[in-house]
Amino acid sequence: MTVYVIAEVGSVHDGSFGNAMKLIEAGAVCGVDAVKFQTHISAAETLRDAPMPPYFKGEPRYEYFERTGFSQEQWHQIKAHCDANNVDFISSPFSNEAVDLLETVGIARYKIASGEVTNIPLLDHVAQTGKPVILSSGMSSWAELDEAVNAILRHHDQLIVLQCTSEYPCPYDEVGLNVMQAMKQRYNLPVGLSDHTLTPYAAHAAVTLGATVIEKHLTFSRLMYGSDALNAMEPDDLKAMVDGIRAIETMLTTPVDKDALVEALHHMKDIFEKSNVTLVDIPAGTVITEVMVGVKKPGTGIPARRLHEIIGQRVTRNVAKDTLLREEDLNA
Repeated sequence: MTVYVIAEVGSVHDGSFGNAMKLIEAGAVCGVDAVKFQTHISAAETLRDAPMPPYFKGEPRYEYFERTGFSQEQWHQIKAHCDANNVDFISSPFSNEAVDLLETVGIARYKIASGEVTNIPLLDHVAQTGKPVILSSGMSSWAELDEAVNAILRHHDQLIVLQCTSEYPCPYDEVGLNVMQAMKQRYNLPVGLSDHTLTPYAAHAAVTLGATVIEKHLTFSRLMYGSDALNAMEPDDLKAMVDGIRAIETMLTTPVDKDALVEALHHMKDIFEKSNVTLVDIPAGTVITEVMVGVKKPGTGIPARRLHEIIGQRVTRNVAKDTLLREEDLNA
């Protein structure tokens, strides 16, 4: 089991090509597998009077996408910088034109944003490329998600479905890990979590429940301007989340042989377990009674579990108080 961790940059770069390049480097340092952008072409995807989302009303949507977009040559350089930093380049297209642009760049995998789940023409266009698809689900009903999944499966089965709740930030009681598990049963496909909480807990829980993909927003600082920064993770926190995922992977994929493990810890058993000992001086030939013996550390003598076997036996020699009893001290 290897969890594919995506650092969602989106538009956190705020149109700065330099910031985009540095965010790729930051994601790589955090240990993610991929850095994901959003490819917006304003004229192809939105009317000029389309409203901004409730969590960001800094500027009109059309102008925002226009200002923060990149040229085709810049997208090529972004892809090349991802390659140089050993992370996959992923982007979410928001129009067929954006898909065509990303195809010229050489994208290997697509991410469908939650708001595009009902955009079946876009899903068809993406799936027709034959590239693997990661499908988010934050704004869709089961019926809508069923239609989207089927639209992609008409072309190929390289599909992963992500549970997502389109709240920014997402409270713990709306994460919907149960939905992620239901998706796995419903579609018999790999599943994951696009996590909009502000901590690593939901991502870690999702991995233990079988998530194969975790997506988390990345920013240099939550104080940055823009639509995503306030609800993103800063690099130190994202690295800690990734480190936790890798630790959980190891725990989930490394079975332990209980008996073999105990055998390897025999020296610890000698230190921490208890043995049968004398509580009083016992002369040779005496039949042991309950008041004469008890259990104390270390565990190098007759094991404590055999206390009741000791009672009623006769000692073969004088045994002083607080002495570990040995098999040769006893004569049944």
